Amino acid sequence: MKTDLDTLLTALYVLIDDHVIPPGRKGPGRPKRLSEAELVCLAVAQVLLGARSEHHWLRICYSRLGHLFPYLPKQPGYHKRVKAAAPLICRTTMYLAGLCPTIGDQLRLLDATPVPCGTSRSTVQRSALAEIAGYGYCASHSRWYWGLKLYLLTTAEGLPLAWCLADPKIGEREIAEDLLDYARELGALAPGMVVLADKGLAGRAIERYCAEQVEVLLARPDRKDERRRFGNLAGVRQWIESVNQTLKGQLNLEGHGGRTPAGVYARVAQRLLAMTAAIWHNWRINADVKRSLTAYDH
Repeated sequence: MKTDLDTLLTALYVLIDDHVIPPGRKGPGRPKRLSEAELVCLAVAQVLLGARSEHHWLRICYSRLGHLFPYLPKQPGYHKRVKAAAPLICRTTMYLAGLCPTIGDQLRLLDATPVPCGTSRSTVQRSALAEIAGYGYCASHSRWYWGLKLYLLTTAEGLPLAWCLADPKIGEREIAEDLLDYARELGALAPGMVVLADKGLAGRAIERYCAEQVEVLLARPDRKDERRRFGNLAGVRQWIESVNQTLKGQLNLEGHGGRTPAGVYARVAQRLLAMTAAIWHNWRINADVKRSLTAYDH
């Protein structure tokens, strides 16, 4: 099997059409010229090819992917359909994750990363995101930002298992507890697993919650003012940072372009599905680096 974008999209289309979309599903009215499975594949390709905007993306499609998609929609219709397909994108992500061997590993990674949504005061005042977004501090870049924060639970190789978007002003421990509880309901967490996090989740309350309610061990780097338990975990912590770097550097998470809650949600879901699809396909072809996207970005 080849390692290229066309092969990935073909395999993804067949999987979505056969296993993710319910059989016999029919919407009202005349059947759409671009099926739901084709739409999700286009959304994945858009992220992997690094299109600057949807206008730019649809111009690329005709020359790069016209041989795979007989019909390509106009920008307004594509934008609306991608937002409406967010639940299908999330279902596809979960289905692909369940097909990867590392889903059964006993280690999970948990981290939060900024999702900026605006850079000017006027944008903040007029934005449709004003009710759910807020100001937060990004320690890795030593700067403040306005937007949301992505909380992500993954396998050691970066396979997304559960995620949510939250106001940066809400405490990390509170969101982490809800996310871990949700992951347990999904079956992404099982008793006895180890969840690796950062120092932001320090505290006896959340450690007790993880041990008693979720039945997992919360491991994090030791603080300077406490006794030694896990050490600094520097080498293992790089796994989390590399996942965030894939989302930001290669999949342009911070340049998502969403202006409404539904738009931001769909664009983040697109990027998580693109990373999941690449990992899934790399497992199928037995690639050396499972989270490598270089074969699919051109």
